[in-house]
Amino acid sequence: MKGKVLAVCRSEEKGVKKSNVGEGFFKKDHGLAGDAHSGSWHRQVSLLGIESINKMRAKGVDVNPGDFAENLTVEGIDLFHLPVGTRLRVGGKVLLEVTQIGKECHQGCAIRVQVGDCVMPREGIFARVLEEGWVRTGDTIEVIQNV
Repeated sequence: MKGKVLAVCRSEEKGVKKSNVGEGFFKKDHGLAGDAHSGSWHRQVSLLGIESINKMRAKGVDVNPGDFAENLTVEGIDLFHLPVGTRLRVGGKVLLEVTQIGKECHQGCAIRVQVGDCVMPREGIFARVLEEGWVRTGDTIEVIQNV
């Protein structure tokens, strides 16, 4: 199963939308360099499918990649159906391992307040970096081991 990276997003502080920076270095056991959510824990990298963003757009919400605080916006892979432990190869070098599907939505989420719903808690996934390297918009993302 293959897909494509549509955006590489980063923010220097927590609690804000991330900006598409076009490329980033994903550091082993850390996450996206320069991102506020990176660190030595199980949610080093967050991923969301454009299909999930489009669900919110269909509800009349003006949202874009990074607005859900995801690091990678991808298309072509049904991310939230991947089991924990699945490995993803991104851009030929970076190896991610899925560690969590969805998350508890924090209080006061701007999207939830505006629309009454948010897809990230149900359809966002989290991963840790097993092998580091650069990821760029347009790179492929491929499921290489599905548990």
